[in-house]
Amino acid sequence: MARQKELADLSLTDLREQLGETKQELFNLRFQNVTGQLDNYSRIAQVKKQVARLLTELRAREIAAAEALENQETV
Repeated sequence: MARQKELADLSLTDLREQLGETKQELFNLRFQNVTGQLDNYSRIAQVKKQVARLLTELRAREIAAAEALENQETV
Protein backbone atom coordinates (compact mmCIF):
# COMPACT_ATOMS: atom_id res chain seq x y z
CA MET A 1 0.00 0.00 0.00
CA ALA A 2 1.55 3.26 -1.16
CA ARG A 3 1.69 6.30 1.05
CA GLN A 4 1.42 9.92 -0.07
CA LYS A 5 5.17 10.42 -0.61
CA GLU A 6 5.37 7.26 -2.70
CA LEU A 7 2.39 8.37 -4.77
CA ALA A 8 3.97 11.75 -5.44
CA ASP A 9 6.93 10.00 -7.08
CA LEU A 10 4.75 8.06 -9.53
CA SER A 11 4.01 9.25 -13.04
CA LEU A 12 0.50 10.20 -14.07
CA THR A 13 0.20 7.03 -16.15
CA ASP A 14 1.30 4.88 -13.22
CA LEU A 15 -1.19 6.59 -10.92
CA ARG A 16 -4.07 5.95 -13.32
CA GLU A 17 -2.99 2.35 -13.80
CA GLN A 18 -2.75 1.78 -10.06
CA LEU A 19 -6.16 3.42 -9.59
CA GLY A 20 -7.70 1.01 -12.08
CA GLU A 21 -6.10 -1.99 -10.39
CA THR A 22 -7.21 -0.81 -6.96
CA LYS A 23 -10.79 -0.23 -8.09
CA GLN A 24 -10.82 -3.71 -9.61
CA GLU A 25 -9.57 -5.16 -6.32
CA LEU A 26 -12.31 -3.30 -4.46
CA PHE A 27 -14.91 -4.70 -6.85
CA ASN A 28 -13.59 -8.22 -6.29
CA LEU A 29 -13.60 -7.78 -2.51
CA ARG A 30 -17.19 -6.54 -2.56
CA PHE A 31 -18.19 -9.47 -4.75
CA GLN A 32 -16.50 -11.91 -2.35
CA ASN A 33 -18.28 -10.23 0.55
CA VAL A 34 -21.69 -10.70 -1.06
CA THR A 35 -21.00 -14.34 -1.87
CA GLY A 36 -19.70 -15.03 1.64
CA GLN A 37 -16.15 -15.85 0.55
CA LEU A 38 -14.40 -12.86 2.12
CA ASP A 39 -12.19 -13.66 5.12
CA ASN A 40 -10.67 -10.25 5.86
CA TYR A 41 -13.44 -7.64 5.99
CA SER A 42 -11.06 -4.85 6.98
CA ARG A 43 -9.36 -5.17 3.61
CA ILE A 44 -12.35 -3.42 2.01
CA ALA A 45 -11.74 -0.32 4.13
CA GLN A 46 -8.02 -0.41 3.37
CA VAL A 47 -8.63 -0.57 -0.37
CA LYS A 48 -11.23 2.21 -0.22
CA LYS A 49 -8.69 4.43 1.54
CA GLN A 50 -6.10 3.60 -1.11
CA VAL A 51 -8.56 4.62 -3.85
CA ALA A 52 -9.11 7.91 -2.02
CA ARG A 53 -5.35 8.49 -1.76
CA LEU A 54 -4.91 7.91 -5.48
CA LEU A 55 -7.81 10.19 -6.41
CA THR A 56 -6.47 12.89 -4.08
CA GLU A 57 -3.05 12.78 -5.72
CA LEU A 58 -4.56 12.90 -9.21
CA ARG A 59 -6.74 15.87 -8.26
CA ALA A 60 -3.79 17.70 -6.68
CA ARG A 61 -1.89 17.32 -9.94
CA GLU A 62 -4.87 18.60 -11.94
CA ILE A 63 -5.09 21.67 -9.73
CA ALA A 64 -1.34 22.30 -9.95
CA ALA A 65 -1.43 22.03 -13.74
CA ALA A 66 -4.40 24.41 -13.97
CA GLU A 67 -2.68 26.94 -11.71
CA ALA A 68 0.52 26.72 -13.75
CA LEU A 69 -1.44 27.28 -16.95
CA GLU A 70 -3.31 30.21 -15.42
CA ASN A 71 -0.07 31.80 -14.20
CA GLN A 72 1.47 31.29 -17.62
CA GLU A 73 -1.47 33.02 -19.34
CA THR A 74 -1.37 36.06 -17.04
CA VAL A 75 2.34 36.68 -17.61
